[in-house]
Amino acid sequence: MSYRLDAVVGEFDRLRSWAEGVPGAVVAPLRQRKGLLPLSTALIGDLPRMLCDLSLSGPVVHVHADFWGGEGDQTAALWRAGVLQWGPVHTSEFSGPREDWPINAALARLGVTPAGPDAPDYRDLFMEVGLGQGRDEEDWRRAALQARDAADYDEWHASEQAKREAEERAAAERAVSERLPGIPVPLNGKEIIALLGLPQSRTIGAAIRHLQQLHIDCGPQSRQEAEAALRAWAAEPGLPPATVRRVDTTSPRPRRPASADRHRGQ
Repeated sequence: MSYRLDAVVGEFDRLRSWAEGVPGAVVAPLRQRKGLLPLSTALIGDLPRMLCDLSLSGPVVHVHADFWGGEGDQTAALWRAGVLQWGPVHTSEFSGPREDWPINAALARLGVTPAGPDAPDYRDLFMEVGLGQGRDEEDWRRAALQARDAADYDEWHASEQAKREAEERAAAERAVSERLPGIPVPLNGKEIIALLGLPQSRTIGAAIRHLQQLHIDCGPQSRQEAEAALRAWAAEPGLPPATVRRVDTTSPRPRRPASADRHRGQ
């Protein structure tokens, strides 16, 4: 698997403001208010002057990495106040501490902060800021286009947070109705439908999951205990009104006259 990166990383809003006046330049959002400007062939042709201009209003780093099948190299340099302040530092040996690798070292000088103490060892600054999200220039351009409607970093971040929360809620809702493997219940789906008068829907899965959770929390349930628990569960607020429908099973549905059935078939 390949990975190629040739880009400028800096504060997102500042990079994007600069890119608005440059044909073909786009900026993809990263974490910690950072952005990534992928370097096209046209931009690379005037890279020193561009880095000088960009760094006049704040520090930026030029990062380059090229890997294939786990082997490769990376280079990084930090520009500040119009001058090259650190680097370029290059390596193709990655046996030393991760914080000493060129891109991690440059990101630290840019102000990227590490993950918490419980983060896995591979969660270095490269991963923390989000440089692992794309694998080539096209990936970064696609990410930039997806964020183009956001007015600034805060608006993009709020939108992404809302998407994540919606996905988490959807996953939690799916989990409620997914049957746990290997945990028995005293009633099957058809028996639950008959007991509660529910239509065939995901609510049946939620009922089975509820019985399974009772089994986990309280031990095996008898059929009578399970029926009482399900009646109490169904009476609680929160079940989707569109999927829960009480059916009156105490009286038969009136039969349609045979003449009416014949009329409908004509």
